[in-house]
Amino acid sequence: MQNFLSTIATIWRLSLPYFRSEDRWPARILLAAVVALELSGVAIHVILNQWYNRFYNTLQDRDWNAFVSAILFFCVLVAIYTVLVVYQVYLNQWLQIRWRRWMTQNYLRHWLSAANHYRMQLLGDAADNPDQRIAEDMQLFVQFTLSISIGILNSIVTLCSFIVILWTLSARAPLHLFGSSVNIPGYLVWAALIYAAIGTTLTHLIGRKLIPLNFQQQRLEADFRFNLVRTRENSEQIAALGGEPAEREGHLNRFGLVVGNWFALMQRQKLLSFFTQSYSQASVIFPYIVVSPTYFSGAVQLGGLMQTASAFNSVQSALSYFITSYRSIAEWRAVVQRLTGFQEALAAGRAAALTPPVIEVVPREGEAALTIDHLKVRLPKGKLIVGVENLALRAGEHVLVTGPSGAGKSTLFRALGGIWPFGSGRVTVPKDAKVMLLPQRPYFPVGTLAAAVSFPAKAGALDNARIAEALVAVGLPDLVGRLGEEAHWNRMLSLGEQQRLGIAHVLLQPPDYLLLDEATASLDEAAEAALYRLLQERLKGATIISIGHRSTLGAFHGRRIALMAADEFHQAREVTLVPAAE
Repeated sequence: MQNFLSTIATIWRLSLPYFRSEDRWPARILLAAVVALELSGVAIHVILNQWYNRFYNTLQDRDWNAFVSAILFFCVLVAIYTVLVVYQVYLNQWLQIRWRRWMTQNYLRHWLSAANHYRMQLLGDAADNPDQRIAEDMQLFVQFTLSISIGILNSIVTLCSFIVILWTLSARAPLHLFGSSVNIPGYLVWAALIYAAIGTTLTHLIGRKLIPLNFQQQRLEADFRFNLVRTRENSEQIAALGGEPAEREGHLNRFGLVVGNWFALMQRQKLLSFFTQSYSQASVIFPYIVVSPTYFSGAVQLGGLMQTASAFNSVQSALSYFITSYRSIAEWRAVVQRLTGFQEALAAGRAAALTPPVIEVVPREGEAALTIDHLKVRLPKGKLIVGVENLALRAGEHVLVTGPSGAGKSTLFRALGGIWPFGSGRVTVPKDAKVMLLPQRPYFPVGTLAAAVSFPAKAGALDNARIAEALVAVGLPDLVGRLGEEAHWNRMLSLGEQQRLGIAHVLLQPPDYLLLDEATASLDEAAEAALYRLLQERLKGATIISIGHRSTLGAFHGRRIALMAADEFHQAREVTLVPAAE
């Protein structure tokens, strides 16, 4: 019961924001319409139950006129019921897509907000495969929440409606055992309750393991798909290393886990299906067994028998909703757990950026330089890797950062760029100053080349003539004619071409502070020198801070900062100013 109440509270917490959102009135109206149509369907079932009595009595009495009248009445009811069902499905689907659209927009906003997605990865991202959470789990959550909630509502209303009918019929047709009448008020109701309670209990005992198995199946399927995508994204490196056998073995091992869990699901579903199918088939004949002594005693006519059996089946079906929908409920609960985990990971990512101690990046009015005060950069688990006491990077300066591999140079740049909160201290930047971090492997979205080089600006925000001029300036004239071509540019271009394209991006959207994290390391020295001269020429007032290992870079920087081991016990790194190389 505690788990049940906890699950209901979680579902309520996941669902309620939509019905309080900016789309709340269409959502509420659609939900009310779906509920009203569902209740109307229950009302028609109640009317049909009464119709059963009249119809079968006309058959028993061989009353032709009454028979024709009953058939016409039935046709009208069926026509109304068909319209109700069609529009209920239509409006339900309409509500589903609106709800899913809002949830997708909302979760994407929180996931892709202020580097939250990046922090979630750094924290270990307990919510594995966010793509699956957004693309699949939200669709399943909306679908299951509506279908199961409406099903439960239908069962409750049906139960309340038909219990009254069944109780009344129990009084009209008292129980007959061994040729004598036994007065048990509402005995048909009690029979239905006992039958459903036994079925529900046994179903839960047999099927409760489906919930963790469904959760595990979704996770394993997502992991398998994610690693297939990684193979596709890194096909060149895999081919160059001859790594196909190792990749294939890895994929087959992951798929083996999928298959193993699937077999466990099959076994559990087989056991559950044996019981539920037997239960469902028995429920068809059970009411006739209960009422048949009364019928054969002559206490009720055929119509009364059929009405009683119909009402009994309606009550029993309402009480047995848990049994018939157990698989869907198990999948629903697994989806709820996955979305809850995703929400918790989103909250943890936000908290990492806001809960002290954190590295503060503060814009300040009147500030003329990027200043660093008592900065300590740590790994997510708390290990100190870089320390900077006091440092000012003035406008227009060109600074080279050096140090051994693993010293934390790239992590320091991430802290300066405002995406690495782990640590303490303050980075102050001039108000409205634009800081751009360009990594060794730049990112380009799938789309046209013009849109890729303009990212994150919207497609069409930059004039094609400007883009073409920037491409020529960075040494990519062959790409000018492909501005309208759509492709996966991180796969189409060599790393050197990607780095040239990254510099073109800088020229098109010039920053005030440019952090180059080995952003030209894949180019030869002559090409690298040409690009640095281009940056010095085009970004005259910008501060350029570079990470690099080549001695030739010293010619393009007026200052050099070296990261050196300061205290191995604390695994800290101290930033020290040293003269630039001649």
